[in-house]
Amino acid sequence: MILSKYPYLVQNEILRNMKCSDLFLLSFVSKNMKKLIKSSQRNRFRRISSILYDCWESDQPYVSIFYERSRCTMMRIVKQEENGKYDFRLNLCGKRIDFRLSDQCNYPVAMFHPRDKESVIKSIHNYFLDFFGNSVEFYWRSENMNYLLRPCTWESPFFIPFLPQLQNLSLCVSICCIIPSWIFADMNKLEKFFSASPVLKSVFMKVRKTTEPFNPESKLYQAESVVIDQDWLTAPDILRYFKGRQAFLFSNNYEASDLIQFLDRWKSGEAFQKLEYLQIDVVFEYIPKNQILNAIGAKYIDATKTPPTHSVPKV
Repeated sequence: MILSKYPYLVQNEILRNMKCSDLFLLSFVSKNMKKLIKSSQRNRFRRISSILYDCWESDQPYVSIFYERSRCTMMRIVKQEENGKYDFRLNLCGKRIDFRLSDQCNYPVAMFHPRDKESVIKSIHNYFLDFFGNSVEFYWRSENMNYLLRPCTWESPFFIPFLPQLQNLSLCVSICCIIPSWIFADMNKLEKFFSASPVLKSVFMKVRKTTEPFNPESKLYQAESVVIDQDWLTAPDILRYFKGRQAFLFSNNYEASDLIQFLDRWKSGEAFQKLEYLQIDVVFEYIPKNQILNAIGAKYIDATKTPPTHSVPKV
């Protein structure tokens, strides 16, 4: 089928019914084809809320597009197999990249040699910026990094996830382990991971406890949003050093004095100038709410009056 033979409205309708992964591949046919796709699908691309590089226990991300109520996997980026086989080769922003098609998935797979991983991902990302527009939000998410943890009885290899530094890219890290006997063990290497990374958009951490506290200057405290779920929380450290916008803390224990000190510093403007929202959930222990409110001089609102409200977007 020669698309250019059809009227523009027909071309637009054909393109409108194509998947983003197919539009991505079709854009390499010619400069005119890429231009046609960008112009005819402008409104469609504007509805894209974000593009996510999703790394699930690896550094080989799935790339997905998010619309208002849907998600579409557009491609995957993987390490090239030893045999080096590929189905076709494309030039993306000056970088030749091998691609593979598979009957098992309905999207293309881009491949890289380990030495070229960063340059391949950067070239693909730059092509996305040009194709979809630089107003789209891009996220890189590394999840379920169990190798950052080890059981108390034996050591696991320490896995440091790859976090690229790319234009318009926000980085999100999830450190999670639900096995009760596991704890953070090598805090030195974990701190090195945070210090070597750019400031993160969000950090999700779910473990029982850490063997030692984080450094007060740790980039953990600089993340825009943190969700920390621990039996023995890193509080009061989080309540002392956090510099981000939103914090969600879940634990089994808190000291009322730590909460009072935090609230006093927040109210006075002494610290936490960027903090918009704080949620603290205590699972098994009772929080002396009245004691805390009285200690910080909280004012009570008449139950018959409508209290003031303030809403912030979730990071």
